Amino acid sequence: MFWTVPQRLRLASKHVYVRLVARLLKDRIASIIDGLRKLNQQNGEPVLLAIDGRSGSGKTSIAAMMASQLPCTIIPGDDFYAGGVKLHSHPPETLADICIDRERLRAVLKRLKSGQWASYAAFDWEAFDGRLATRKTVVEPQPFLIVEGVYSYHPDLRDMVDLAVLIEVPEKERMHRLLAREGELTDWERQWHRAEDWYFAELSPHKCFDTVLRNVDS
Repeated sequence: MFWTVPQRLRLASKHVYVRLVARLLKDRIASIIDGLRKLNQQNGEPVLLAIDGRSGSGKTSIAAMMASQLPCTIIPGDDFYAGGVKLHSHPPETLADICIDRERLRAVLKRLKSGQWASYAAFDWEAFDGRLATRKTVVEPQPFLIVEGVYSYHPDLRDMVDLAVLIEVPEKERMHRLLAREGELTDWERQWHRAEDWYFAELSPHKCFDTVLRNVDS
């Protein structure tokens, strides 16, 4: 393939932009980690970070990046999924309310924040029949705790969180990631996307978060 000069310039500009955004993201993550360390030193107790954002925004990857630099336990919000496996006729606000078992998640976070081990039965995504896994997940208390997933900074959990981060990604790229991950987006997935739209518009808008990270990698 032969590139014209304008095409080469556009491609080069895109690569420069992506590198700049990646560097900014790395710097912002380093700043957040520094802030978490200071909170831990000040409080002398486990620090809980909530990483929220729409499906496909990169919450899990960013949580793993942070955990690689801290003595940390990650609690995936998806483990507490409670929305069932069928297509619902509920409005978005109802779907947002039933998606995660916040009571069970809160109980686990409470134990970890008090320095105690915790265990729970995660939703069985492999079976995908509504059951919880038969083998319990055991999580260790650490100086730093990360709960990551949509609804991780829900008002019902907010009082437990020490620092809240919202991850954003351009919609076109988010859809590309979701299609690469899921293969296709069915009506079942789309109902939860509508719930997310409502949640971030009505319950957890930008102003609620301590930091907003723009996660662009392509």
